[in-house]
Amino acid sequence: MEKTLASRLGGAARLARQRLNLTQADVAERIGIASEVYGRLERGHMLPSIQTFRRLCVVLSISADEALGLKPSGDVKWVAEPPSDYGEPAELRRLMRRARQLDRSSIRLLSVLAANFRPGRGGNNSG
Repeated sequence: MEKTLASRLGGAARLARQRLNLTQADVAERIGIASEVYGRLERGHMLPSIQTFRRLCVVLSISADEALGLKPSGDVKWVAEPPSDYGEPAELRRLMRRARQLDRSSIRLLSVLAANFRPGRGGNNSG
């Protein structure tokens, strides 16, 4: 029974994640677990703790009943609106995760580089 529950939860998490256009790394970061652990959860190889399960439901905007396969998706009353960055491209979210790990001087350098890639700016990217 536990394996069936883990598979059901993993499948529901995968569908919800894909519906929100998130990567496994995006979800893992938001619920506070390693990407590898989230991958095992989504493949049905493990069950999360109660705290992680609740965060998962909030991040994926699904009810606990939906995540456990007890009822189809519908209005979720207790879940807050997803963060506004859910609509951002995966590449930008990946870049932001990497940037958060940089030291202050590296962030300044990245900022200078990014300023040179702005659309409409003269210089090398005008064609």
